Amino acid sequence: MRQVPPTPRRGRLDSRGRAVPQRTCVGCRARTAKTELLRLVVVEGVIVPDTDGRLPGRGAHLHPALECLELAERRRAFPRAFRLAGPLDAGPVRARLAATAARQQDG
Repeated sequence: MRQVPPTPRRGRLDSRGRAVPQRTCVGCRARTAKTELLRLVVVEGVIVPDTDGRLPGRGAHLHPALECLELAERRRAFPRAFRLAGPLDAGPVRARLAATAARQQDG
């Protein structure tokens, strides 16, 4: 019986040689490690950050930067990513990213 060699894994590996999950930012469309992105979900028509990654529903990932949020809104990427029709309120995400940016500038 002929053995087939294992196919190499694509993507990045951590220090232990394990694959690191990759996700695509809905704003800039760059593939990045899942740990570097902010997971977002929709709760009653409002996009909210899911910091623990435990909220139910379809998730979308975004770099924690206002530039990526603005790009995603300009491209109308959120309704496509969440597979929902109509406008979605990104206010809580914008507030969190603005607070994070202000904290980084202060210290």
